[in-house]
Parts: sequence; structure tokens; C-alpha cells
Amino acid sequence: MNQNNKNLTQFRNEVGIRFQLYNSLFTSLPFHRIEKTGILLSLLSNNCEEGYKKNQSPIAIIEEFFGKHTSYTNEKEKTDLLFRFVQYVERQVVLFDALEDAAFPEVHDLNGMGTLKHLESEILQDNKQAELASKLKDFSVRLVLTAHPTQFYPGSVLGIINDLSRALADNNSILINTYLQQLGRTPFFKKQKPTPFDEAVSLIWYLENVFYAAAGRIVSSLRNQFQDAVSNDNPIFRMGFWPGGDRDGNPFVTSETTIQVAEALRGSILKCYYLDVRRLKRRLTFAGVETILTELENRLYNNLFIPGVKTELTSEDVIRTLEEIREIIIYQHNGLFLHKVDNLINKIRIFGFHFASLDVRQESSVHGKVLDALAAAGVIDGSYSKLNNEEKIRVLSSIETVADAGKLQEPLHQDTIKSIEAIKTIQQSNGQEGCNRYIISQCNSALNAMEVYGLFLLSGWKKEEMNIDIVPLFETIGDLREAADIMRTLYTDPAYRAHLQRRNNRQTIMLGFSDGTKDGGYLMANWSIYKAKEQLTAISREYKIDVVFFDGRGGPPSRGGGKTHKFYASMGQNISNKEIQLTIQGQTVSSNFGIIDAAQYNIEQLLNAGISNDLFPTKYFTLNEKEESLLQELSEFGYEAYKELRDHPYLADYLLHASPLKYYSETNIGSRPAKRGKGAGISLKDLRAIPFAGSWSQLKQNVTGFYGVGSALKRLEEAGRFQSAQQLYKDSLFFKTLIDNCEMAMMKSFFPLTAYLSGHKQYGEIWQKIYNEFELTRQYLTKLSGHTELMADYPIDQLSIQMRERIVLPLLTIQQYALTKVREFEEQLIQTPMKEVYEKLVMRCSFGIINAGRNSA
Repeated sequence: MNQNNKNLTQFRNEVGIRFQLYNSLFTSLPFHRIEKTGILLSLLSNNCEEGYKKNQSPIAIIEEFFGKHTSYTNEKEKTDLLFRFVQYVERQVVLFDALEDAAFPEVHDLNGMGTLKHLESEILQDNKQAELASKLKDFSVRLVLTAHPTQFYPGSVLGIINDLSRALADNNSILINTYLQQLGRTPFFKKQKPTPFDEAVSLIWYLENVFYAAAGRIVSSLRNQFQDAVSNDNPIFRMGFWPGGDRDGNPFVTSETTIQVAEALRGSILKCYYLDVRRLKRRLTFAGVETILTELENRLYNNLFIPGVKTELTSEDVIRTLEEIREIIIYQHNGLFLHKVDNLINKIRIFGFHFASLDVRQESSVHGKVLDALAAAGVIDGSYSKLNNEEKIRVLSSIETVADAGKLQEPLHQDTIKSIEAIKTIQQSNGQEGCNRYIISQCNSALNAMEVYGLFLLSGWKKEEMNIDIVPLFETIGDLREAADIMRTLYTDPAYRAHLQRRNNRQTIMLGFSDGTKDGGYLMANWSIYKAKEQLTAISREYKIDVVFFDGRGGPPSRGGGKTHKFYASMGQNISNKEIQLTIQGQTVSSNFGIIDAAQYNIEQLLNAGISNDLFPTKYFTLNEKEESLLQELSEFGYEAYKELRDHPYLADYLLHASPLKYYSETNIGSRPAKRGKGAGISLKDLRAIPFAGSWSQLKQNVTGFYGVGSALKRLEEAGRFQSAQQLYKDSLFFKTLIDNCEMAMMKSFFPLTAYLSGHKQYGEIWQKIYNEFELTRQYLTKLSGHTELMADYPIDQLSIQMRERIVLPLLTIQQYALTKVREFEEQLIQTPMKEVYEKLVMRCSFGIINAGRNSA
């Protein structure tokens, strides 16, 4: 039996069969008439499966269910039962999550392809130890946790999932039953929106309980195998953090929030160190060691628990103390428990006193408005607003004035200055790594970057002391095309070039997937980012700048998720590989990094991809000119098809009509509004990429993950060149991964759910276009891959998706039923309290639907 078949069998046994077994425990959960609810839900699931085969609509399926299997006659009784179904399915999804987490070590080869163990064997076999040491001088992986709202579990439920997965791994039936009962009594619905600080606290849980341990394991393993390869000056793994610093379109993030989150991060990592030191004391009971450890414990305690006390303690101080203990253990106590001391030192070198670097992000137009306001207030040249871009850059490069935020009228303008001042405060307590990057959303000119440079000068920063990376973020297709020219302008600007020299000639550039996919479709977005990276690498090498790419990736393939590590492995030699940096957001946090084993495995996959790309380069990874030309052509064909759909005059209305789009801002899952701007209407331009992609996902029409792929391949076939695409699929890991992720998006689509819209007088045309493109894409992917089914290369993921989609099918049906009811009330101008009930039902269904899709990453 090969490894894939063995792992698939393990998955069936450990997840599939056990889900059926433990699902029976739900009958003991403390729901109202739970036994009957469980039986009726099973009947509804069967009704859904059979109904869609007979082309029935969600309304017909639900009404037939009530008529056949219940005696309910009024709407309140019916909706009460539907809400109980939602409760039940939500908890089934939690059980499935916990089972997958528990089974992770059994269904993944933790020493196989892509892991550090596998990399170690390759390095030793090819005598690449020196090359590894050279690579690790400046290479690292940075995972940046963001609070983008694609995760619906409250913190209390996340904790239960974690504990339940441990109980399942241990086959502890008593604890499993207890946790399932706890789950039944724990609310899933957030009655109030979380604040940015609430979001930070939720993600700090993962830092403390998962990343802290996983990172220590990884670095300790590498150091044990290759003692001289890992530099003390460059931790190979770092964490970044956006909640509390990400201001883009979020009016609830203020400079006070940023400082509050930074303090929470510092307190959290000190708590981890304090607990580790206490554990060390239980083992290091030796003469000459115990006293030193006790003193360190007391200093950490004072920093943590005594209000108002923040002693002059730094991470370097703690490392020096542990190094002293290390020497005593080696020379006086035969190295006993040395590995425990080394593990803690490794973790302190990674996390410092900041735990995760807090990034500050703001949208470019805000900076322009702040500078205009400062000019109007007489702080800078009063004619500033009338100058052209070049003249403005000259003014910004030579600022010597410090602005008083109090002279500005708008609170947002005041806070922009205060947030830059706050960075200095954070660095004083958390260290320079605590907050040293400023990201500019929607950066579409060199001036946008220099505006931030000028604002730092206006906030009291001296040029020679500005230890800040100014990070432009290019997102739309147009911005990606202009990115290289923008960076050339910056690289040749004397003030900015001097700033880069002070930053070791290193420039971080962020590239966003989500808005590119919304703007240009799946193929064009991915290819535009690839080409932008090539061009930015070339221009940076020309000016002798080390460019580092920071990828804004979401969970689903349409937002840059999917088989992420394979994208990094496929970049080839024409794209800079100094670091791998990416955002981890929404359900990706819990699905890929929810437990220590999964986090370690997925971090190792990224490390392996980045290191192997340099140590074992092959032609297989670097696209040649002919292959690039073919991908360019395919992306243009795909863009033409997608643009026709995107520009359809009724597309935004279709989403509003058929999906839960307008309820996103009411779900209380994130602190940030669902769209930029304050207008009452919704346009595709203002709509954020997350609700855009999320709405398609809940419709089970994952447009942003496949639309245009079939049309592009058809155009190529019509030109008699389909064999070229087949060859590219075999030869290029980049293209293969692109197609694999497309298949994942399609696997999670289900058109029978919305087939009733095909006859709609206004929206039927749109539904038919999307469905036709889906079928066309499926047809051509079969010809391209030679497989008869989607995701044939990933049988475990395939089965996981199938099982999850089956669990969630009743929720999809209930949601469409409720949406239809709301539309009927609105169209018939009926005023009734039941409208609000159905709207709440729509939102509640969203929770389970999104959570069930955790394997989108």
C-alpha cells in the first residue's frame, strides 16, 4: 500500500468512522428536544440530497420536509426548528474540526516530503551544509496573523475544539462526552461586534498555545542537526501581527488601540517565558543554577504582575542569564537538561519581548488628506496641495518641522500622526522588532510611499534614526503592472535611497491577492502577481536592493490560499527568495495552525520550499520564455471572460439578491466594516474582497476561484495549441499548483443549490453564464490533467471536503430558504416581525457554512 492510500485509510478510520460514532453522542447534548432534532435533521439532509437530484428549489425542499415529517403549521414553530438545526450542525462541524486535528499526525507524514527531516536528509546526501549556512544568514519565514473576518468561532469555542481534539486523540470517551456537553451550552453567536483589541486577544491565544511551542521545536531541531547553520542574528522564523495596527478602512483602530495591543503582546510573551522558567526550576535544582533562575523568575514576575512596574529588563538580559546557566550545566553538571535551556533560548531569539511584530497599515488616500490638512494649517508649505508629484516629493524629503496633531480638525488626521508617534513608544518597551513596518494600502505612485516618509519626519522622527520599513502594497491589476516603475522612481530618489541604505538596502513590498482576483479574475490575478515579482526582482537587482515579498493571502484559493507552500516552491530563480512572508487569516489560522503538530508541519513546508528553491534549483521551477508567453496568453483570455461577467450591469445586484452579502456587516465576526466608504449602496469597487469572495462561497458558486479558466483553455484549443497547455501542466509546478487550487474552489461549488435562479427574469442570465463557465472549466481541466474527477491528486482533501459539504448542506438550504422568504416580504411590501427572524436565520447559517470550509487553505 503506498503512502497516499495508507493515509487515506487512516483518514477514513480516524475521522470518517469516528465522526459517525461520536455524532451519536449529540443526543445527550442539552438542546430542547434534542433527540427529535437529530432525527429530523437526518431526514432533512436526506430530503436535500434527493431534492436537488430532482431539481427542486430550497423552498420546495424545506416545505416538503415540513409537510412530510412534522405537524408544524405556523412559521414560528418552523423557524424554531430551523434554528435548532443550525445549532446542531454548528456543533457537528466543531466535532469534525476536532477529529481532523486529532488525526493530523496519523494522516500526514511528519517526516516526509516537504518537512525539515526530509530536507536534512537531502542536505546531508548532497553535502550542502555550507550552502545551508549561507542561506540561513538572512532567510526566514514570517507569518503575519490578521483579523480579517473569515472565522466565526468565538474564543471559547476555539478552546473547546483544542481540548476536544486532545481528548479524541487519547480516546478519552468521558472527557469527549463532557466537552460535547460544554459545547452544547456554549453560545456561538456574538451579540456585539468584537473590538480590534478583542480580535488581538483571540489571535494571541494561538501565539501562546501553538506558535510558541511549534517555533521552539523547529529551531531546536535545525540547530541539533546543523549546529552552525542557524545564526543567532537571524531567527529563521518570525511572527507578525495586524489586529490593533491595521487601520485600512477600520475606524475603530486608534493609536491607543495600537499601544494597548503591543502591551498585550509583550505581557503574553513574558508570561510564556515566566512559565518556562518555572518549569526549568523543577529540573535545574543544581548548585549554582537555582539562585540565578529564581532571580530571573522574580524579574519576569515583577514585569508581569506588579501594576505600574516595568523594570529595565530586555530579551538580551534574559538570554545572557540563560547562557550563564548553560555554561554552568555544561561544565559542572554533565549537560543535564541542557536541551531545555537551549529550547528556551531559541524561543527568546525568535520572539524577543514583542512576540509578534505589530504592523501599522493605512490606505494611501488618508496620508494625502492629512498632508493637505497640515498645509492648510500652515505646518508645511501652504501651496503643497497645488504642487505636482515630483514637487511634493521634494517638499516631503526636506521636512524639518514637527507637526502638532492638535492643529488638525479631523480625528482620523490627528490619529494618523499619533499612530506614527506610538511606534516609537512601542519600540521603547517591546524592542525595535515590536513595531517597525508601515504598510500603504492601494499604493499607486512613488508619492504614496514618500507621503509616509514625510509623515514620519513630521511626527518627530529623524532621518538617520528612522528604523522603519516603508512597505508599498500593490493590489489591483493596474497597480501590479505599474509596480516596477513606481519602485524605480523610489530607488532613484536621493532621500528614499539614503533611507534604504540605513535599512541595509532591503525593501519589503507587499502584493495582495484578494483585490487582484476581484479586479481581474483568477488567472490574471495570479499571473499578474508572478510577473510583478519577476519585474520587481529585476529592478531591485539592478539597483542592488534586496527585495523581500510579503504576500497578502487569504484562506480560499481565490484569495491566494490553497497549496501555498507549492507556490513558493515553484517561484524559480527569476524571483527573489530572500524571505517568505505571508498573511495568515480567518479560518486558515485554525485549519493550518490550530494545533502544534499542524503548525509545525505547515511552517516546515514553507521553510523547505524557500530553502530548497536556492539549494536545489531545477529547470522544473523556473519558467522559460515560451512558458511565460503561454501563461500570459491564458491569463488574457481568462481576463476577457471574467471582465465580461464583472462588468455585467446586474452583477452587484445579483450578489445582493442571491447571497447573504448585505448581512456581512451584521454578523459581528470582525471589527472592520464590509466595505470602504460611507455610501448607502454597494458597488463592486467599494466592496471588500472578503465579503465578495465569501458571498460567492456561500452561494456555492466560487466564481473568484475558477471563472475564466475554462474559456481560456478553450480559446487555446481552438487555436490548435491545447497540447502546449498539457505540457505546461506536466512541466511547471507553478501552473500545476494554479490548477490544483482552481479544482479545490470548484470542488466546493454546488450549483443545484441556486439552480432555481436560472429562470429568473433579471438574474437568470448571470446564473447561466456562471454555470456554463463552471461546466466548461470542469470539462477542460479533465482534458488537461487526465483525471476523471476534481482533486484526484489530493484524495484526503477531496474526502474531507465531500464530508464537510454533506454536513453543511442543510444549512445552505436553510439559508437560501430564508433569503427567499425575506425577498418575498420585501417584494410584496409585507411588514412582519418574521422578516427579522428570517434575516437572523440567514446570518446564523453563515457561521456554520464558513466554519465548515476551513480546509479552503
